[in-house]
Amino acid sequence: MPDTRPLDGKALLVTGAGGGIGRAIAIEAAKAGAMVVVNDLGATLDGHRTSSAAAEATVSEIEAAGGRAVTNGDDVSRPEGAQAMVRAATDAFGRLDAVVNNAGILRDCFFHKMTSEDFDAVIKVHLYGAFNVSRAAADVMRQQNSGSLIHMTSTSGLVGNLAQANYSAAKLGVTALSKSIALDLARWNIRSNCIAPFAWSRMTSSIKVDSPEQEARVNRMKEMLPEKIAPLTLYLASDIGCETTGQIFAVRNNEIFLMSQSRPTRSVHHSPGWDFNSIANYAIPALRESYHALDISADVFAWDPI
Repeated sequence: MPDTRPLDGKALLVTGAGGGIGRAIAIEAAKAGAMVVVNDLGATLDGHRTSSAAAEATVSEIEAAGGRAVTNGDDVSRPEGAQAMVRAATDAFGRLDAVVNNAGILRDCFFHKMTSEDFDAVIKVHLYGAFNVSRAAADVMRQQNSGSLIHMTSTSGLVGNLAQANYSAAKLGVTALSKSIALDLARWNIRSNCIAPFAWSRMTSSIKVDSPEQEARVNRMKEMLPEKIAPLTLYLASDIGCETTGQIFAVRNNEIFLMSQSRPTRSVHHSPGWDFNSIANYAIPALRESYHALDISADVFAWDPI
């Protein structure tokens, strides 16, 4: 008989849960029995604070369905904000079993036009945010001798994308952070994994439509609902997922991918040692066959979502 409440008694913190993927995860987690801290500071897409109305709406929906949830409006980019949201979980529920690092902003532009402020703001929310919240949660989870940290990454970082140097750098950094957390905290039964979600949300709604091909791509993305990201997230948060750690997944509608991690693909050896000419004449010609193309996420995931 299927388990309809695999998170019964668990306390989850979901950042950026006022809308989109975070909201869907928070609502589905509550249906699965979890008590949820719904964090959202009510920021615009580029990170400017507005109101907490979105987080409150998510909490109201959870409570209307008979679940338990509390609102938190702290900023993931600030260590004290992360500590406050973790305290919100322990104060309300007495524990913290899983964190979903989902909060994010975008400030897209081509690299030669990107300002230091635009780069810094995106890194602060995505990479610093994942560190800050995970670091604050780790102290509680170590005392419990258990926990799950789930970080939203992106194929913009894993593969590449145009006009997203800040976002791509942050999201690839999140995968390295997750692997380090998985290694360092394994002794306390704390696991750490990443999900690269494909879903139509506030983040993807900013994609520019300037060609028929781009319009077709956006229309395909609109078919990928945020709710599709929730099942894998809940699995990774559950006790049943306790043996999965240090992995990178992607979810694209009804497809789940286990993504590769950097490993050597080809090598060359030269007994006398390498100099400029031997590299030019032997090493690079031998290695060139395994070069990666200058592709973007849409080139790699080129088929229609199933």
